[in-house]
Amino acid sequence: MSVLVFANGDMPETEWLQPYFEKATAVIAADGGVYHVLACGRYPDVVVGDMDSITAETRTELQAHHVKLMVHPAEKDETDLELALLYAAEHYTEREILIFGVLGGRLDQTLANILLLAHPDLRQKRVRLVEKYQRAWIVYDRTNIYGAEGDTVSLVPLGGDVHIDQTTNLKWPLHNEVLSFGPARGVSNVLTAAHATVTLKQGQLLCIHSQKEWQR
Repeated sequence: MSVLVFANGDMPETEWLQPYFEKATAVIAADGGVYHVLACGRYPDVVVGDMDSITAETRTELQAHHVKLMVHPAEKDETDLELALLYAAEHYTEREILIFGVLGGRLDQTLANILLLAHPDLRQKRVRLVEKYQRAWIVYDRTNIYGAEGDTVSLVPLGGDVHIDQTTNLKWPLHNEVLSFGPARGVSNVLTAAHATVTLKQGQLLCIHSQKEWQR
């Protein structure tokens, strides 16, 4: 089971989200992310943020359906998505948190949203950024990648160089090598089997798995 967290990014399609709702323990919206949930014909359990993207009419509707509103001041150190993720980590025991609606809009917010995957308070959780055909997550030691032969896998160092112990079932294998922070060497590798692994000796990296049709 998973906790779903919706940000207020671009999401032109919503039909593909339905299977995730069916397996969710809870649904949390970060401010305007609530509109993605409503577009799916659902109501979130909680809305977190300063509520500057939600109309008075929507707030009334949410309250009528007993949605919990966690209102924060507009001037704050955290983004609405950050507050929503921290709320999910604190209030739900499920290890997996799936984040939707992260990309699009302002570049600064998009980058900050992606980097929230590396938030120290989320390290004990299995946090995934989910798009229709892509997933992204942070690797600290070892990760499994499940997909199909031909899927694209990119390994992007975060916060410094990454020393990779080994990879398995990638077209361009890495064994006892360093991926330097900055160069794009780790981008666009390819799965050669349905299951691949990446094991690190030191550092942390962003793993991005892309496929033509996501196998949930």
